[in-house]
Amino acid sequence: MSAIVLFDGVCNFCDGTVNFIIEHDKKDYFKFAPLQSEAGQKYVEDFDLSEIDSVILVENRKAFTHSTAALKIAQRLGGIWSLAYGFIIIPKPIRDFFYKLFARYRYKLFGKKDECMIPTPEVRAKFL
Repeated sequence: MSAIVLFDGVCNFCDGTVNFIIEHDKKDYFKFAPLQSEAGQKYVEDFDLSEIDSVILVENRKAFTHSTAALKIAQRLGGIWSLAYGFIIIPKPIRDFFYKLFARYRYKLFGKKDECMIPTPEVRAKFL
């Protein structure tokens, strides 16, 4: 069993986050696809999520967005990172307010690329 992480492929912060997940995903649970890719767009269409431009987690045929997606990813990483899932007790509208605020300024804070990242051969198998 695995889950799919859809991410903004031109966002430097998102790229760093994907690399962080890959590094800490000891069970090889996650697969990845940029939102801009054909595979990413298929998931966006299947779950009617065209308004989402940051992280989407597809797990057990359900799509999770914004802060819920980020927290569920952290939970699956295990170790100290799973403690972040405790923030799930904060009401979703409050969590998502801060998540969306950060997401709105992520390009200004971290920049963006002209094209999606190209994974190394070792990591390529984790991408759809």
